Amino acid sequence: MKVAVLGASGRAGSEITKELAARGHQVVAIARKPEAIPQAAGVEAVSGDASDPAALAALIRGSDAVISALHFDVTAETLLTALRDAGVGRLLVTGGAASLEVAPGVRLIDTPEFPEEWKTFAMGGIRFLDALRSETEIDWTFFSPAALIEEGPRLGTFRTGGDQLVVDGKGESKISFADYAIAMVDELEQHRHSRARFTAAY
Repeated sequence: MKVAVLGASGRAGSEITKELAARGHQVVAIARKPEAIPQAAGVEAVSGDASDPAALAALIRGSDAVISALHFDVTAETLLTALRDAGVGRLLVTGGAASLEVAPGVRLIDTPEFPEEWKTFAMGGIRFLDALRSETEIDWTFFSPAALIEEGPRLGTFRTGGDQLVVDGKGESKISFADYAIAMVDELEQHRHSRARFTAAY
């Protein structure tokens, strides 16, 4: 497939870009600092600002799908507008874990352990998901990571879930950026979560 990756120079975006290239996909890797995008066969590094929907539409036109690894200061409506203008029908989003449930009706962000300093950023992800849930034209997927996503080995093994936080036998919820990228590209290829959210953790 031809896939546009937004935020391709960041930790999640760079791993997703490398995973796509390793599987033979054609990648249009977009970032404000294209020199920081991983170099690989099939990767075209492009300078772009995703906050401008008209400019973004020009960059993603002709893609089969867009994968966003952007921060949530770029709104869902901005991205959806760009996809509609470009005629691209599929959007996969690197989401946040804060809205995952840890008990019926209790989100991770609602727990006493959730750091106060993370809440402003986390609410951006929650608003983004809420906006996607009312979208009926673009085929979207919101991929919430584990509670802790960090640098780590590419193990190739993890568990997936829906709206509930996935934890291990110790009650921990973790995944590496490399394994998160595997799960994201698996979703691109297998298309299991159309207009839905899913998560993954060890």
